[in-house]
Amino acid sequence: MIETPSLVDHYCHGVLRTELGLGTFEAHLARTEGPPAPGTTFFDTQTGFAVRRWCPPLLGLEPHCPPARYLARRRELGALETSRLLLRGSGIGTYLVDTGLSGDLTGPGELASLSAAETHEIVRLEPLAEQIADTSGTVESFLANLAEAIHGAAASAVAFASVAALRQGLAIVPEPPGPGEVRGAAGRWLAARRVGGELHDPVLLRHLLWIAVASGLPLQLHTGLGEPGLRTDRAGGTDPVLLTDFVRATAGLGTDLVLLNAYPYHRQTAHLAGTFPHVYADLGASLVRTGARAAAVLAETLEAAPFGKLLFSSGTHGLPELHVVAARLFREAVARVLGGWVTEGAWALGDAQRVAGLMGGGNARRVYGLG
Repeated sequence: MIETPSLVDHYCHGVLRTELGLGTFEAHLARTEGPPAPGTTFFDTQTGFAVRRWCPPLLGLEPHCPPARYLARRRELGALETSRLLLRGSGIGTYLVDTGLSGDLTGPGELASLSAAETHEIVRLEPLAEQIADTSGTVESFLANLAEAIHGAAASAVAFASVAALRQGLAIVPEPPGPGEVRGAAGRWLAARRVGGELHDPVLLRHLLWIAVASGLPLQLHTGLGEPGLRTDRAGGTDPVLLTDFVRATAGLGTDLVLLNAYPYHRQTAHLAGTFPHVYADLGASLVRTGARAAAVLAETLEAAPFGKLLFSSGTHGLPELHVVAARLFREAVARVLGGWVTEGAWALGDAQRVAGLMGGGNARRVYGLG
């Protein structure tokens, strides 16, 4: 009943170029930091079941086929052909690609070729600063090169992304640090840092955020459970409501904030999107993680967020299967939730179709200036 045309994946990473064994595949499937429970695999998750439901038919297999058969078919086809078939079968027409993760991942150009879709780059702030630190000999050159690099990136990227909230906690001091404070922090970090070391200094992380805010490009902030290795509270994630002071401080400056990976705090994120005009909520990780329960999570998000503030994404990296799962779960959830409301007479079909189009791509095209 409810159709969602070509989707805009407003936040994702590239896919792996290499062949994958069972262990490597499962590690990327689960996005966890430990092994599965004894006697089980990470296919025994909502995401794993969704992969087995939606991906085998795109590779010429029956739905729900055993994991061993699926991975054997993957090896028969090879990594590139598998990625090509899955990405082109996902129904995603545009990808916004965060290039800040390390690993053997495809860049925007390669992803465009594999998927036959449009791609745009998202620049992650922290790796950019770390790369500049590796080639800057002094504090003055580091700060000058950093400002120049962010300014240059803003000319071609569609957004900046940051994991500052996960590295220092979400209660970010709601004002930019002063010049002296920034120089002092840069001096200490550069003096103590080894080449390739990550940026965790709270002053410099705030400095990056405020340079990005000044650029006017949308700023994507990781919240919720985040990515493995980036979380500050690994037991229960980080509540995006703690960002409220920073969100309030950036209101009226012309820069939109997009809160990523909010699950299991999707209600709180929806509340922030409903409260502040410049805040938007990502739907990606919420639906991928919850699988067959995706419709319930979408319904909860729609309770609080204005429909013009929600954006579809896969939020994934490594496995092309996760792009397929994200797109199929989104479409299924939209059809169940909005279609149910139409059947009940609460919504008109035309309104439901329009809202589905906004969440699936229209909002992203507006926020990121995609035309």
